[in-house]
Amino acid sequence: MRLEILKTYKLYIGGKFPRTESGRYHSFMNGKEHVANVCKASRKDLRDAVVAARGAQSSWWQKSAYNRSQILYRIAEMMEGRKIQFVEELILQGYTKTRASKEVDLSIDRWVYYAGWCDKYQQIFSSVNPVASSHFNFSVLEPMGVICLLPTAGQPLLEVISMVAPAIAAGNSVIVVNDLESPLSVITLGEVLHTSDLPGGVVNILTAHHEELLPHLSVHMDINAVLVGDMKPQDLKTLQKEAAVNVKRVSRSASKDLLETLDPYLMRKLSEVKTTWHPIEAIGASGSGY
Repeated sequence: MRLEILKTYKLYIGGKFPRTESGRYHSFMNGKEHVANVCKASRKDLRDAVVAARGAQSSWWQKSAYNRSQILYRIAEMMEGRKIQFVEELILQGYTKTRASKEVDLSIDRWVYYAGWCDKYQQIFSSVNPVASSHFNFSVLEPMGVICLLPTAGQPLLEVISMVAPAIAAGNSVIVVNDLESPLSVITLGEVLHTSDLPGGVVNILTAHHEELLPHLSVHMDINAVLVGDMKPQDLKTLQKEAAVNVKRVSRSASKDLLETLDPYLMRKLSEVKTTWHPIEAIGASGSGY
């Protein structure tokens, strides 16, 4: 009799799949049936993910917008080829087959949507500003840098992608801290990212209890922003208070909005505005100028 080889769902850090340094794991159950062991990330894993994200962010931003668009579209292509696996994992996490199929299709389409915005959002959100002096004044968007994403517990795929896609389309690198309630699909997403053209470290995925890592990520000096889905009011208040240590921006997008809305304004929310002044020669008596 052959024994079934059950999958171990590891972390995804810096383009690799390490086990947690703590050696801890969560036994994921489907009813009374053991499905898989899932790594339970530690504070050290979070620090490693931040280092990897910081190392990858500048080179990712320096790629052309068109190249970033190609890579996001490639991720959609890779997910399309693994639809059956994603559907099966969503069913293991409590979805019906119809709901699982719909969520996978929407998730793939979400990559395509933000791939299309990579080389367009600057045209929409940047501006030339009128000033009362001999200057040009330009405002353009630049990435915040390293963003920590905290999807709503129990949202295993679409909400995660709805956070990751706009963040990396805008040139950021990210750390996803996914709750252990629904960990399977998000690690498989890491496998898709790994086999796409996305550079290692741009997206890092940890599976952990939010409450355990929240105190550490909120005060980490090299995390520039945090985006959360639905969260307990007290946890959100604590996060906002602790994030003030390094003026970390904390944004919340309701789970319903992330799931149902295609929103380029989320790219703007995950960017900084850079304003540049450029002097021009004043118009002289001859009427010529630059």
